[in-house]
Amino acid sequence: MKRTLKILTLLLTSFNLFGQTSYSGFIGKYPIELVTNIYFDGDARAIYAYSNHDEPIVINGELKQGKLTLYEKDNNGKSKATITFDNFDTKSNQLEGIWKEQNSIKQLKISLTKNFDIDFGENIEWTAKEIIQPVSLKDKYFKLVISKAKDNFYANVTGVKIFEKKTDKLIQQIDLECELRGLNNISIGDYNFDGIEDFSVFEHSAAGPNTSSLYFLFNPKKRKHFKSSFKGISLEFDPKTKRIYEHNQCCGGRSHLNAEYRVVNNQMVLVKMTCIEYDEKIQDFKKVKCE
Repeated sequence: MKRTLKILTLLLTSFNLFGQTSYSGFIGKYPIELVTNIYFDGDARAIYAYSNHDEPIVINGELKQGKLTLYEKDNNGKSKATITFDNFDTKSNQLEGIWKEQNSIKQLKISLTKNFDIDFGENIEWTAKEIIQPVSLKDKYFKLVISKAKDNFYANVTGVKIFEKKTDKLIQQIDLECELRGLNNISIGDYNFDGIEDFSVFEHSAAGPNTSSLYFLFNPKKRKHFKSSFKGISLEFDPKTKRIYEHNQCCGGRSHLNAEYRVVNNQMVLVKMTCIEYDEKIQDFKKVKCE
């Protein structure tokens, strides 16, 4: 049975994830850091940042017949530039490519060196590899700390580092134990509705669409983020109503819990909760007591 599960895991992995890789080097004369996350169907997700600014830039695209093409877009979703690697190989320690500005003849040579791979397998072990995240605060950016235990097939998130933009000064480091979710593990939002941006880290996924995250609020006096007590399944934050909404479903969508919370002194206070279950007799959902 254990062998069957192991083979199934390997098959599922081979059909999904091709590899996550970190590179550093130059676009023209400008130093950059690039992280790629490529799937076997050719779907390519990537993030890069100029080292002098540390503003993450999301560049998604595709890997087709050995050519990796990534598209940089502006705030309106229109193509701004294209990055291409004609002979892309994840096994290669060197990458050569071209950055080309959209609707212009301007182009710059890209020269990159591989830093590391986020590889997987039960016999692989490594610690504290750092991956830049696609979101950032006004004057700070994030790097996820990832480690791989020998007996675990996949790597886990073991921490997050917060750096000051432009200076790369380490502002804060927080230890974690979370699932790794591709390149998008951190989100930004005003979770306690005080007008100051906070951040959250994806914690784990459960049955169906259910997910959980860890929420870190900002303390203006200490100028630091702290782990809040916010907990719930698939939480959503509404800045207009200043309410937190939870939706937890199970049993193939036959059972749903919906809850509404307000925030008091950085604590979630329940306003109301309703539960429904599908009833075979009436062929519809009915309200039930929340356990």
